[in-house]
Amino acid sequence: MPTPINHRPLGLTVAIVTLALDQLIKYAVTYPLALKSRAETGIEILPIFRLRWLENRGVSMGFFHADTDLMRWALVGMTILIAGFVGVWMWREKARQDVAALGLVLGGAIGNIVDRIRLGYVVDYADLHFGEWRPFLIFNLADAAITIGVLILLARALLLRDKGANTETLK
Repeated sequence: MPTPINHRPLGLTVAIVTLALDQLIKYAVTYPLALKSRAETGIEILPIFRLRWLENRGVSMGFFHADTDLMRWALVGMTILIAGFVGVWMWREKARQDVAALGLVLGGAIGNIVDRIRLGYVVDYADLHFGEWRPFLIFNLADAAITIGVLILLARALLLRDKGANTETLK
């Protein structure tokens, strides 16, 4: 029986690169670009994309808005637990693509946790829009990495099920 390939280094690399890029971009929009001082107008990059400052004190789509320090730290604790679950899953996962997707989720989650611990909120800045229509709320690279990672996991789970399991049920 061949020894299974260990994809942990790939997952850890994806997580570290995602975290580093996320924090680097957040630093750039916070300090050199001083996006907070341009909160009303932002910086137009393309006709459909603008950098805008948003201090996100909740989670996805504004749920669980942390108005107090207790709520903030409860949210930090909850997201650390979720990141820990993702890290254990990534450590045990055998499929290379799933490990990479979990690395995206883990790196993005840690990026947002760092913001919440350090600042009390998550720095969001990416505003994708088509005229007045916005398919997403203002987001950041960490949010995008989490979303892409989850979509990859879902697509693989739904579309690439183990063919051996399907043939077993047909017998």
